[in-house]
Amino acid sequence: MTRQALSLSPDGPACLEAREAVEILGALSQVSRLETFRLLVRYLPYGLPAGDIARLVAIPHNTLSTHLSVLEQAGLVLSRREGRSIIYAADQRRGAELISFLAGDCCAGTGQSCDLAALRQSTRPFPARREVSAPAKPYDVLVLCTGNSARSILAEAILNKEGAGRIRTFSAGSRPERRPSPHALALLQELGYDIVPFRSKSWNEFGTPDAPAMDFIITVCDGAAKEVCPHWPGHPVVAHWGLPDPAAVRGSDAEKRAAFMDAYRKLASRVTAFVNLDIESLDLASLRERLVDIGRMEGATDMALRAA
Repeated sequence: MTRQALSLSPDGPACLEAREAVEILGALSQVSRLETFRLLVRYLPYGLPAGDIARLVAIPHNTLSTHLSVLEQAGLVLSRREGRSIIYAADQRRGAELISFLAGDCCAGTGQSCDLAALRQSTRPFPARREVSAPAKPYDVLVLCTGNSARSILAEAILNKEGAGRIRTFSAGSRPERRPSPHALALLQELGYDIVPFRSKSWNEFGTPDAPAMDFIITVCDGAAKEVCPHWPGHPVVAHWGLPDPAAVRGSDAEKRAAFMDAYRKLASRVTAFVNLDIESLDLASLRERLVDIGRMEGATDMALRAA
C-alpha cells in the first residue's frame, strides 16, 4: 500500500523523512524539553521570553539555553529578538508534520479523517509577545487548601505572575498553618518571585460581606475540597485541581525540595493552561468544564480525576 501523506500546506503535502522524525522525537525525549515545548504550545500564537520559560519550567537559564537550542535545531521552536529579550514560540506546524508521519498510514488504512489544517493556521511565521492590557476589573481567583502553606501559596504566586493584571489571585486555608512552608518560600525566591507578601490565612477572611467577590474558587488539596466552605459572595466557578502535598514528603532536604519542585511544575502547567483560556467568550458551563479538565492534568489526585 502506498503511504499517503497528510496535507498541511496549500502548496502540497508535508511529508517528513524518517531521519527528520527521529530528530524531532529525539528532541522531545528529554523531560524538560518536552515540558518546554508543551508550555510554548499553550502560549500560541504568542511567545515567551527565555526568563519566563526558565521560571515556569523551573530549570536554570544555562540548562534551558541548551534545551532551546536542541528544540530549535529540530524545528520545533521559533525565536526572535525583541529589545534585550529573545522571544521563543512553538512551531506547531512541525509537530503537525510529526503527527502526520506517525498517523498517516493509520488514517490511510482506516479511512478516518486526520484534519490538521487548524494546526497550520495557529502558528505565525515569527513569535510575538502577547499584548497585555489590564481589564477594567480583573478576574478574582481564590486558591484553597487546608494549611495554606504549600500548594496554594505556589499557585497564588504563579497565577498572579502569569495573570499579568488580568487575573488577581488570593490563597487561604480551612485550617491555616502559622506561616507558609519554608520550602515553598525558598523555591519561589529561587525562581525570582517576591515572597514578602505571602502569609498563611483562613478562608474566613474571604467569606465576609466586604471581601472581594470571587470569580473562581480553585481547591488544590482533596481535604479542602471535601470541607464545608464559607458562603462565597457572588457565583464563582468552582473547580478542583487536587495534587499530592509536597509538605507531607519525609526525607532529606533534597527529597523535600524535589517534591516542592514537582508540585510547582504541575501547578505551573495548570496555571498556564488557565491563563490562556478565552475566558470572556466561554459560557459558565463550558468554562467550568475547561477548569475541570485542567484539574485532570498530569499528577492529579484520584478525586480530581473523578471530578464532574
